[in-house]
Amino acid sequence: MSLPLDERSLTPAELALVADRDLFRSKERTIQKVQALLATLQAGLREDLAGASLLFPPGFDPGKQQAVKGERLEDCPYQYLDYPKHFLGDDKFTFRSLCWWGHHLVFAIILEGGQVKQCKKNFFDRFHQLAGHGLELSLAPTLWEWKQGEGYTLPITHDRKAQLAAVLSGRTWFKIARFVPLDSPALREGRLPEIGRETFRSLLPLLTP
Repeated sequence: MSLPLDERSLTPAELALVADRDLFRSKERTIQKVQALLATLQAGLREDLAGASLLFPPGFDPGKQQAVKGERLEDCPYQYLDYPKHFLGDDKFTFRSLCWWGHHLVFAIILEGGQVKQCKKNFFDRFHQLAGHGLELSLAPTLWEWKQGEGYTLPITHDRKAQLAAVLSGRTWFKIARFVPLDSPALREGRLPEIGRETFRSLLPLLTP
């Protein structure tokens, strides 16, 4: 990207940032810690999946997973784990655990394709088992939006069944997420794996036959 001549000089604050080696070393240490927490979460989720009878799509492989890190999710770093992970044709059955730097943690079930009809039925038949656990339904027109709040998500609470039904009507996919602030005591205490497993377990009424 080319900058105009009058914008090419670095400010004192920018120079200090470029020269701060400790900042980048700290960032790398933090990335490694988050990766380790996500790996611990994956091991726990594997235990939870062992022998579970869920609405897995055809061709589901319980061994598949993906761990990703990047720098530019709306200009902020991010790390995520997809486990279980199933992306095959039009079918998606994935639990994503995302650490979005500068924003929040997100634990989300992503569903699309043949199993959605039964999962939607479960959502309403077992609504009061799902409500009240800090879960939110994505309102976005895409599965890949990770913001929270008005216009983006709708909390799954006991009094919102009709609203949520209107959102899900006609959809062939949906995403339910739990958001955790980055300044959460649980995160400071290294309990990301426990929160992720708790979230996955809270979704079981949606995912079981």
